[in-house]
This record gives sequence, C-alpha cells and structure tokens, in this order.
Amino acid sequence: MHTSPGAQDPNAASRAQDPNTASRRTVLALFAALTAVPLLASPQASAAPEPLAAAGLDDPAKKEIAMKLVSSAENSSLDWKAQYKYIEDIDDGRGYTAGIIGFCSGTGDMLDLVELYAARKPGNVLAKYLPALRAVDGTDSHQGLDPNFPRDWRKAAQDTAFQQAQNDERDRVYFDPAVRRAKADGLRALGQFAYYDAIVMHGDGGDSASFGSIRRRALSRAKSPAQGGDETAYLDAFLDARVWAMKQEEAHSDTSRVDTAQRVFLRKGNLDLQPPLDWKVYGDSYHIG
Repeated sequence: MHTSPGAQDPNAASRAQDPNTASRRTVLALFAALTAVPLLASPQASAAPEPLAAAGLDDPAKKEIAMKLVSSAENSSLDWKAQYKYIEDIDDGRGYTAGIIGFCSGTGDMLDLVELYAARKPGNVLAKYLPALRAVDGTDSHQGLDPNFPRDWRKAAQDTAFQQAQNDERDRVYFDPAVRRAKADGLRALGQFAYYDAIVMHGDGGDSASFGSIRRRALSRAKSPAQGGDETAYLDAFLDARVWAMKQEEAHSDTSRVDTAQRVFLRKGNLDLQPPLDWKVYGDSYHIG
C-alpha cells in the first residue's frame, strides 16, 4: 500500500507492537551489521601474497649477465658472443685458450669441444686436428697444431654449428654443474655466479686450487645457507678461498675479478645479482644497466 508523505498509516501502531515484526527487524539489523564487516578480516584475505623468488643464474636474463661478467674478465669486453673466434696462448701452461669460456688445448675441454663438433658436422675445418689435440692434452705443447690451428679456429667460429657446440659444452662442463651445486648450497644468483666463475678458471679437478678444493676450504670456515649459515658470511669465505687459489698461479695472480667485481656486489648486499651493476676488472670499468 502506498501512502502520501503526510498521511497516517492506520496499521502502524499495531505493527510496532507485534513481537514478530520486532524480532524480524532485529535479525535484519544484525545481518546488515555482519555483512558490513570487511572481507579482509578473514585470514585468507588478510595474508600478504608470497613474494616471488628471485631468478637464479639459469634464468635467461641472469645467464646473459653471467656471460658478460666472465667476458669482462676473460676478454676485457662485454660482447661475449664476439669471443667464439677468440684464440691465443696466454702462457698459463694450458696451451691454447679459446672460445667463449676459455677452452684449453692442454686441459681436455677443447678436445671434448672439437670432438662434439666433429660428431655433429663430420669433416669440419677443425676435425683434422683431433689427433694433435689428443696428443697435447695435459701439456702446453702446440705440436701438430701450429701454424694453422688459430686461423682454422677463427674460420670454424663463423659456423653456427660450432657456436652451438661451444654453448653446449660451456653448459655441460661449467655452467650447469656450478649452478646446480650453488643451489644445493642454498646460494642465490651472486653465489651461483661465484661458483661458475671459479669453475671456469680453476676447473673441477683434484688439485688444491680446483673449484672443489676452494669450496671445501670455504665450508671449513663458514656454514653454507643450506647448513643454516649466513649467506654473506659464507660467500666471503668462498671468495677468500678463491683469491688464495688464484694467487697460486702467476697467470691468475691479479684478483680484481673478485676484489673489484664479485666482492663489490657482495658488499652492496646484491645477492640476487640485480642490475644496475658496476664493477672493474684489471682497472677497466664496466656497467650493466
């Protein structure tokens, strides 16, 4: 029934005295109050979303950073893809050093690389050097490689199949094992890179300056995060052990790739290796924005 604004409702008084009407109003009022409570009061709604885990070194963008960092130390350039053709003897007792990661004729990894390339592309320009590479493995000799091996290496480096072989051997021998071990030790991207850079330079042999020995020395001085230790303290111990190992070889006695690069990131607390990054190697300055 519709009433005009000023009209009296003849049934208003009886409805006001009706207990059923009063209880209905009470229930409706309570219901309105309850539904007005913000949904955020529930535990599920009030819980803050879990932060996304920072990317590891195997994330493509972080891997690109890792390659640039290594190239700055190995080749004084951030253009790591220009290093497929790189080759020279740096007088470190390992024969020829070449390619994007410093494959060496005296340490077996160059032999493995050229064997992989030959398997994928028989008769390539480097295949004829396989007997010589097998013979000089473990030495710094160029026997059977000179005078044309450097020229032919640079020629092979124009072949995308050889470039891919370099990428794959880098990952199999160095990158993947380093990242896997670092993650097992509870390390984030910076620690993963510290492992990678160490295994690139020192290899994973059994001598006192190898990556495995560096890691064991660090673990004797600090617990890894996986053992409940502090990540920064452990990385400090690892970099100390790395510097010691570098100083055992004259060719690696310049420790700036640790002192003015990795240690800089660590001091800034940049454990996720997030750009922008600024560092120095051998006195040269580099930047990744």
